[in-house]
Amino acid sequence: MSTFFINQLDFIFFFYGLAFILLGTTCLAIARSKDRGEAWAVLSGFAFVHGVGEWLDLSALIVGDGAAFAVVRVMLMTVSFVLLLDFARLEAIRLGVNLPGRWIYVPVVMLVALIGVTGGVTAASIAARYALAFPGALGASFVLTWGTRTLPASARYAGLCASIGFLLYAFAAGAIVPAAPFWPANIVNHGWFVSWVGAPIQLFRGLLACWIAFSIWAMWVQQLAGQLRSARYTTFVRQQFIWTLVAMGTILVSGWTLTEFLGGIYRQDVQEESRRDIDLLASRLSGDTASVDAMVKALAGFPSIQPRLTGSGRSDDNTAQSFLDLAVEASGARRGYILDGTGAVVASSNPRDVLPGKPSYGTAVYFRQSIVGDGGYQFVFDAATGARDYYASQPIRAADGKIVGVAVLTKSLDAFEADLREFSRPYFFIDPQGVVAMTNRPEALHRTLWPLAATVKTSLSRQFGKVDDHPMLEREVVDGTWATVDTEREYVRRRFADHSQWSLVILKPTREIFATRFLGIVITLLVTIMALIYLVGKGRWIHDDVLADNRVRLQELTQDLGVKATTDPLTGLHNRLNFDQALAREIERSQRYGTPLSLILYDIDHFKRVNDSYGHLIGDKVLVQLSRFVPNLIRTTDFLARWGGEEFVILASGSGGPMAFQAAEKLRDAVGQVVFEDVGTITCSFGVTQWVPGETAMEFIARADEALYHAKANGRNQVVLAPQSEAIKLKASPTGPL
Repeated sequence: MSTFFINQLDFIFFFYGLAFILLGTTCLAIARSKDRGEAWAVLSGFAFVHGVGEWLDLSALIVGDGAAFAVVRVMLMTVSFVLLLDFARLEAIRLGVNLPGRWIYVPVVMLVALIGVTGGVTAASIAARYALAFPGALGASFVLTWGTRTLPASARYAGLCASIGFLLYAFAAGAIVPAAPFWPANIVNHGWFVSWVGAPIQLFRGLLACWIAFSIWAMWVQQLAGQLRSARYTTFVRQQFIWTLVAMGTILVSGWTLTEFLGGIYRQDVQEESRRDIDLLASRLSGDTASVDAMVKALAGFPSIQPRLTGSGRSDDNTAQSFLDLAVEASGARRGYILDGTGAVVASSNPRDVLPGKPSYGTAVYFRQSIVGDGGYQFVFDAATGARDYYASQPIRAADGKIVGVAVLTKSLDAFEADLREFSRPYFFIDPQGVVAMTNRPEALHRTLWPLAATVKTSLSRQFGKVDDHPMLEREVVDGTWATVDTEREYVRRRFADHSQWSLVILKPTREIFATRFLGIVITLLVTIMALIYLVGKGRWIHDDVLADNRVRLQELTQDLGVKATTDPLTGLHNRLNFDQALAREIERSQRYGTPLSLILYDIDHFKRVNDSYGHLIGDKVLVQLSRFVPNLIRTTDFLARWGGEEFVILASGSGGPMAFQAAEKLRDAVGQVVFEDVGTITCSFGVTQWVPGETAMEFIARADEALYHAKANGRNQVVLAPQSEAIKLKASPTGPL
């Protein structure tokens, strides 16, 4: 994987999760707008759970991972893939495919759990992808393709795009898995994809999630546009789709740039801080070695040393030994030597070093360097004792300039190591091959930092004993670079020790960098939310506005027909057709629930005299004034209609005969007190009856009309209640009503 994409993993995880959150929001809106939206609700569940899982991966990258946290993330991923497979199952059942119930997921999930217990979290993740993600995404692709057959052309194309997206996602999420030592994960895995494409698979999964989300959203809004059949809304949908793509692309690119900028600032700070830290370490090491380097030069040039090697001047032996001891003490060295031209010890700060049988140092690197005229500097690790020493040597020259021996001082690095154990950051002091000889991380001692050749490993085993041949890095680091150290992204800084191929290495974790970059991610998320709220809100406003316009036009188109069909043109009351429909409904309700129902039929007394005396126009004005007056005296639940001519009818649901009689009496008395324009006062006669179960509408009206007839025959301006017993007798008569 390229360094660029490694440094962008945090934003990639954010982008990946955001894409699925958008997909979940879209699917949830579709589910709420459909009568059979269970499958889309399940798909929204998949998207939300999977998106949260990706953001948990982002959290692991920023704050660190752990075994329990990894298990939780794999569990969420498994649940999300179960929901994806269930979406495909529900849609397939709707399309007529015979499939088992949800119990089928139980053995699959148990198998994934068993693999996780026996093989670890990675194995469980791979099993979930193979067993759930791959068939689930393929199934979603199939049902979307099959379901688009009945959609309008524009929505069908969007649905097919979503289907292709799920098909590609089946391979991206269900076939390309983490590397594992079994087939096919040992061949087709994340590493293979990166080596082939040069980018992490998470980036392509996020792009596919965006593709699917926008395709499904386009399919849905195109369906809405087809339902509304509005040119205005269709044009807006097309423009909104383009503007949403442009806005989301601009926001994500800008957010990525901002995140990279913030991370770059911190990255520079990390590099500078690491440089200062390693300079401090190198200075501390140089402080220990510089005194030895300076003193060994003085020792090699001391006048009494050369006669000791050439055998002239016995009187100089004590002086030379004293100066050697003084050099050791002054430099803090552990030991000092005077070696002849063969490497044998002539003088030492430790008298036992000059006893017969002591080995020669003629093969030592520092001796070979100095015997030819150069200064010798060497760090030495003793595998037997675990001691780490620094050796400095200088050639000893005779008066004629000939090299006759070598002065050597050696200093222990134990004090240096003790001081650096309290150093907060990981540091390593490594030999030229990259083997850790000193560190404040005990688990890394004798471990190699980068891969080594087999011949080098054999040589190091003889020098260090057991070497942990599990390299921390993929390749050797020369100066400073961002690298993966044991799967963690770190800034690695290396500096060579003075006069040596040994070097100091320090690590700076990138977690703080991700935390700094997280600010850019949060800003991007907030801007994205605000943009989506605006775009979705505007889309909803346009949708509702178009619906309102359509509703107004529909009302305008149907108003005349509706009014004419249901109202009386003169009085504005319900007409007889509307009354007949209401009477049928109320009789059915009364018969079903056993509630009382009454009818009040009334007309104006001597209305023919009004027409004959004042004319039909005045008579119509009386009818209109009466029609406006009566509704104020009856219940809002009562149904008032013009029966014909000067006759009116009131359908009183929930009222028995006596209650309707009282209402009619109240109305009769009120009408008698009203003064009508040009006419004066008038009176009305009322016929009241209560519906009897089993009675037809015609029989019901006939009894009210009979009661009204009796009211007129008895002198008018009165209310007559038709007894229910007559209706019962008529229903019981073999011949029925006369």
